Amino acid sequence: MVVLHDVALSPYAQKVKIALIEKGIDFEARVAQLGGGDPDLARANPRGEVPALVDGEVRIFDSSIILEYLEDKWPTPPLLPSAPADRARVRMIEEVCDGPFEAACWGMTELLVFKRADGAAATAMQARAAQDVGAICGWLARQLGDRDYFNGVDFGFGDIAVFPYLQIAALYKLAPAEGGPLAAWLDRVRARDSVRRTVAEAKAALDGFRAVAGKIMSGEAQRQYRDHRLEWMVRAGGLDVVRHGVDNGTIRFSTPPS
Repeated sequence: MVVLHDVALSPYAQKVKIALIEKGIDFEARVAQLGGGDPDLARANPRGEVPALVDGEVRIFDSSIILEYLEDKWPTPPLLPSAPADRARVRMIEEVCDGPFEAACWGMTELLVFKRADGAAATAMQARAAQDVGAICGWLARQLGDRDYFNGVDFGFGDIAVFPYLQIAALYKLAPAEGGPLAAWLDRVRARDSVRRTVAEAKAALDGFRAVAGKIMSGEAQRQYRDHRLEWMVRAGGLDVVRHGVDNGTIRFSTPPS
């Protein structure tokens, strides 16, 4: 059986879970212990991150690579469009969502949940996140156009790439305007069984996340700052946040495979 090393609230893991369900692949989701305390996860992903997929002797990390693997091994039903140009388009959508969109949503979590800044600094950084999310949602609306789904007629790769981040943005009151194309798309996607199941598991994990948040805020655990996240925090005026987190041991960076 396929094993997915999972954290239910991770948007990257949610992408893979939705794809597995859409393709009808039988899998076991194992809750990963992040921060170096999970030897099974370390064997599947030397970076110690989720998601990681184990398929027999095959071990794969990075959500984008996992989605491509699933499409190669289980091509039916297809999640990538058939036309090369459309395949490139949804892959570019995924690049924007996994990069700047994830970073802005993650930055809001750092501010609202982990209280990385307060006062005028926090207000300015939240305004920057809202500005970034608004710009990205405008771009996504243009990418969607008059299609039912980002893939086109059918749900697929592009929609899986967008959903977790638009869902987070909605939780932070940064949802697309009611009556607009993105809001209608979000309603359609939320009705899918794969999405309902994934969202239900994320909601069930909230209590555990609150416990982890307490550990991080007390210095017992760390949050990972990597590439686009670090860039967003610095660009949003949070260089002092990074310095303070490094000094008090609540921020960690990616480690190279070994």
